[in-house]
Amino acid sequence: MAAVQWHSRARRYESELQSCGLEVAPVEFSDYHPLKSITVTDSKSRRGARKGSTSSSSSSSSSVAPDPLSSMLDGTDPLSMFAAASASESPPTLSQSRKRREKEDEVGVDFEPWSSKRGEILARFTTTEKLSINLFMGSEKGKAPSLASSAVSEKVRTRLEELDDLEEGSQRELLNLSQQDYVNRIEELNQSLKEAWASDQKVKALKIVIQCSKLLSDTAVIQFYPSKFVLITDILDTFGRLVYERIWSMCSDPRPLPDSFTADEVNDTAKETCLNWFFKIASIRELIPRLYVEVALLKCNRFLTKCGIQETVPRLTAMIRGIGDPLVAVYARAYLCRIGMEVAPHLKDSLNKNFFDLLGTFRQIHGDSVQNQLVLQRVEIPVYLTLYSPAIHWILQCVSYRAPEALLTEMMERCKKLGNNALLLNSVMWAFRAEFIATRATDFIGMIKDCDEAGFPQHLLFGSLGRSLACADPPEAERLPILNEAWKVITKVRSPQDYINCAEIWVEFTCRHFTKREVNTVLSDIIKHMTPDRAFEDAYPQLQSVIRKILTYFHDFSVLFSMERFLPFMDMFQKDSVRVGVCLSIMDVFINALTLEDEKRSLALLINGFIRMVSFGRDFEQQLSFCVEARATFCNLEPVLVQLIHTVNQLAMETRRVMRGSHSRKTAAFVRACAAYSFITIPSLTSIFSRLNLYLLSGQVALANQCLSQADAFLKAAVSVLPEVPRSISIEGKLRSSEGFLLDFINNFLSALLVVPDHPEAGVLFLVRGLLNMVQDYTWEDNSDAKVHVYISALPLLAAMSQESYLYSIPKVDSNETLYGGDPKFLAEINKLCETLIGQVLDHLKTLGRDESVHRQGSLAFSLFGCLLAHGDLRNNKLNQLAVNLWNLSHKQGYCNTRTSVRTLEFIKHQAQQPDMAHLSDMLHRLTLQSRT
Repeated sequence: MAAVQWHSRARRYESELQSCGLEVAPVEFSDYHPLKSITVTDSKSRRGARKGSTSSSSSSSSSVAPDPLSSMLDGTDPLSMFAAASASESPPTLSQSRKRREKEDEVGVDFEPWSSKRGEILARFTTTEKLSINLFMGSEKGKAPSLASSAVSEKVRTRLEELDDLEEGSQRELLNLSQQDYVNRIEELNQSLKEAWASDQKVKALKIVIQCSKLLSDTAVIQFYPSKFVLITDILDTFGRLVYERIWSMCSDPRPLPDSFTADEVNDTAKETCLNWFFKIASIRELIPRLYVEVALLKCNRFLTKCGIQETVPRLTAMIRGIGDPLVAVYARAYLCRIGMEVAPHLKDSLNKNFFDLLGTFRQIHGDSVQNQLVLQRVEIPVYLTLYSPAIHWILQCVSYRAPEALLTEMMERCKKLGNNALLLNSVMWAFRAEFIATRATDFIGMIKDCDEAGFPQHLLFGSLGRSLACADPPEAERLPILNEAWKVITKVRSPQDYINCAEIWVEFTCRHFTKREVNTVLSDIIKHMTPDRAFEDAYPQLQSVIRKILTYFHDFSVLFSMERFLPFMDMFQKDSVRVGVCLSIMDVFINALTLEDEKRSLALLINGFIRMVSFGRDFEQQLSFCVEARATFCNLEPVLVQLIHTVNQLAMETRRVMRGSHSRKTAAFVRACAAYSFITIPSLTSIFSRLNLYLLSGQVALANQCLSQADAFLKAAVSVLPEVPRSISIEGKLRSSEGFLLDFINNFLSALLVVPDHPEAGVLFLVRGLLNMVQDYTWEDNSDAKVHVYISALPLLAAMSQESYLYSIPKVDSNETLYGGDPKFLAEINKLCETLIGQVLDHLKTLGRDESVHRQGSLAFSLFGCLLAHGDLRNNKLNQLAVNLWNLSHKQGYCNTRTSVRTLEFIKHQAQQPDMAHLSDMLHRLTLQSRT
């Protein structure tokens, strides 16, 4: 540890603050005004001209410099122009219309993301069949060239040879894998992709992606295909993100590209790299991997041309027509629509084209190829059709997003032409806005009746229709016929589980639009279907949902229990825990009684509001007496005690304000009395973090009022309470880890210690040492780095304490800068403590290395590097070398991304240009070499 040899960097806070300020430009009197309209006089920009500069001319022809504010009285300022435009209701300009249209085309929070569907698909589409997978084994060395033509350039030949490796034996097929084994292998490939990319093996990464994409052409275990699609596209998403970030980082010198960049702002190197990636993709021989990989990189077209994405999506849409298997094709379209919605949601025509092409493939489902495959795998048609649902749902969600109502009409007509395909009709009802479906509910019922029930049961279609009608209302005259038609189908469902799943949906429609008579009839039908063979025991969640929906719409206790079938319905809840829960939900609606804790909380809020309103003006002593009486009266209401402590602290600060920081003997005694009030009251609080925060706050208030002994007592009390912090605390009834809250408090505590002077009898840095000793002895969570984070956070405090002049101070309070005055012994104590802390951090990093916790090791290494860079005197060779080693370690473990590294190096480069910081130039050179390697 002694080898570290810590020395703090000397800081000049005022000059540093000035160097961070914006450039100041003098304002000259002229006819220019920032609010005046700009007239461009030169449309040609020259290379090398300052970016963003414009040439403008003023409407004023006077040679005398006018008053810029008065000159705006002609109504040309933006506010006046806006008012005039609103008054005249002039039509929007072309650019305004375009901006408004682009804003409308953006995907908003009302669009359900793919991430919310991913888990559901993986849980729903499972298999017990054995699976197979090809694992990438690396390229073979010494293989003869596959291209003999001398006409092909060396670069292209090399590229094609590398890609050929994958197809000519550089892979191994694993057979008889369980589903979990298959998922694990896919995760291994994903990790291999990241590792290959991190080690700059870009071709190897591409091979892995190609290999994974090929798996999407395999339908050997067809029931698992939707889940396989999710797993493989996760890898494709990772690859697309890595390539995009790589090219984007090449455009980020000297400053990052904005999110709204255009192709004109991309440099030639980045464009060439981007083209190189697309050339590699074009070299892929098979259609499906070539298609999927190009879709994954669709966003990269932004680097090449303005209309790159707009031109590419129709081509990719047409390519999918070459996929023979309809199931494989529909998921390829789903992936194209997903990426398309992320990068170009305004290309509605391409989304619609994907869906219309999908409609043309439905006839293939009944072809010999598909039917033979289903017979071979022993999969029934209804099960097979459900495999299409996630893809079709997603495509239709993209197509229907903010689509006009006319598109739904067109969809319905196409469904009729296909013989009212049930699968497609179901997806349409799921995708389009509930309002659109509700206005056409009668038409949908007619289409449902005409569907062939062999492949897709009608009750599932009525369930989808019911979901829409629960959110939007059909025409009033159609509501009763709609309910009758729906229930005719629902009541004929034989399976109790299928029946209750559908009935539970339509209960809400019944409660929403009808009286207790119709609801009673529905309850009677549910009892009839769910009582035989005690089928209700397997449907408690659905039955509870029925109760909740009834309680939502019937708030009259007498009406509810006047339904003849309500109590018999309640009798089906024969499991005690479920029955108690249902009864409690009924009581919550009709009694609305507050629990004891709720009542306490409500009373405390009212009392606190009253306490904040009480004021005795300048009679501060009377105000303190009121707080003493209130504490005795409301000693059992903790929120009131907390408010009283805040009130007394505020009273002390108000006294300081009135006295302008110079207390008399009387006011000094008064603020000490306020401190005594807080010191006595805080221990009575049960919430440990309330105690800690109030100890710290009250200590700061005492310090601001020059009550040094009282401040010392508060801060010592806070340190003594820290070991009592439990590892988990209850927040809103849920147990949460306390570690994050404890770290936040310790960091706040450290920032306050800078201005706290050492006690003359307690020794140097006694509070800092006490805090660090507590951190050392505290029982942290297993595998936690919190203790080391505290050590790293303490280094900036100790570095600030070693400065000749502190960053901040409290008026009339002598901090350690005054007490020690840069005494060498004091500085030696600080340096010794810093060396100890750094040694502890380095020991922990070694432990993480042995435990192979590489990400945590890289994160902590970079945190310590940043601390050394900002606060250490890197003229010391050993400290300088330690910083370089930490940089290397963080990059070796893959913690720092390119953007972070570039920005850090730019900061060091800027610092090296400052006076007395030239020693950073050599360090910058070594760090740059490491980053390149």
